[in-house]
Amino acid sequence: MNLIKITLLVVFFASLTVLDAHEVKSDISKKKIAYIVSDIRIPFWKIMSRGIKNSADELGYEVSFYGSNNIKKSEIQNTVKVIKDKVDAIILSPINSSSAVTVLKFAESANIPVVISDIGTDKGKYLSFISSDNEDGAYRIGQVLAKKMKELGWDKNGSVGIISIPQKRANGKARTAGFMKAMNESSIKVNGLKQQVNFSYKETYDFSIELIQEHKNLSAIWLQGSDRYKAALDAIKDAGKVDEVLLVVFDAEPEFLELIPKGVIIGAAMQQPYVFGEEAVLILDDFFNKKDVKKHIQLSILSISTDNIEKNIPIIKRNVLGILE
Repeated sequence: MNLIKITLLVVFFASLTVLDAHEVKSDISKKKIAYIVSDIRIPFWKIMSRGIKNSADELGYEVSFYGSNNIKKSEIQNTVKVIKDKVDAIILSPINSSSAVTVLKFAESANIPVVISDIGTDKGKYLSFISSDNEDGAYRIGQVLAKKMKELGWDKNGSVGIISIPQKRANGKARTAGFMKAMNESSIKVNGLKQQVNFSYKETYDFSIELIQEHKNLSAIWLQGSDRYKAALDAIKDAGKVDEVLLVVFDAEPEFLELIPKGVIIGAAMQQPYVFGEEAVLILDDFFNKKDVKKHIQLSILSISTDNIEKNIPIIKRNVLGILE
C-alpha cells in the first residue's frame, strides 16, 4: 500500500473518530432535564431556576420548568407529565419532604435520576441532595437579632414571634431548631409560631398582626422566608409598632440591599439559590458523563446585617439574587 493510500486511510479513520466524538457530545446535549418546583412564583425558586437555565445552556442541555403552586396534586401531575415526555433527569424542589417521597417513587419506576435541590425528602431513592445548612444559618441570624435586642435593652422583657415555613419540611424544622438555640442561649423568650400554608401577603400580614396582638411584649418577628417581608412590615406599621417590633428574615430580596443598611430589616440569613441551580445541573452533567457524584452537597448560608452587608454585596448579587453583571 503506497503512502498516499495510507495517508487517506488515516484521515478517514480520524474523521470517523471526530464524528463519533461529536455524536457523543450531541447525544449529551440533547438530554432533557425537567425542573419540578413547589412554586416558581416565589423569587427564591425563580432565582434557582435561572441558575439551572444558565448552567444547562452552557452545557448544552434542554431544560423545562414545572411549577406546582404548592398543590400536591399538581406536583404529581407534573411528575407524570415529565415521565411521559421521557426526560432524562429531574431536578426537584418539592412542596415538602413528604410529598417528595411520591415524586421519587414515580421517578424510580421510570428509571429517571433525580437531584433534590433544597427542602429534602423523608425517604426514597435519589441521585444527590443539595441543601443549605439551615440550622446554622438560622442560628447565626438568631445571634444577630439577639445582639440587637440586647443593644436596645429588650432582651430581658421582650419576646420574639416566628412566622415559619411548613414544619413538615426538613429545612423548616432545621431553621426553627437553629433559631431557638440562639434565643435560648440569649435567654430571649419565643412566643408563638405561625406556619405559612399559602405564602400569601394576606396570610403573612394576618399572622404578624396576630402575633403583635397576642403578645404585648413582642419585640421582634422572625419571618422564615423573604418574599412576604412587605406584609410583615405593613403589619408592624399598621399596628403602630415601627419603633417597637424588629424584623429579621430568611433568604433575600433585591430591596434588602437598601433596607438592611437603613435598619428597616435588622438582618437576613441568605441562601444561595443561584448556586443551587448551577450545582444541580453540574451534578447531572457528571452523572451523564459517568463521573462520581456526591450524595449530599451542603452550601453555606450568609448571615447578613448592617455590619457586613457592604463587603458582601458582590456575592449577594450573584449567588443570592442571581444578578449577573
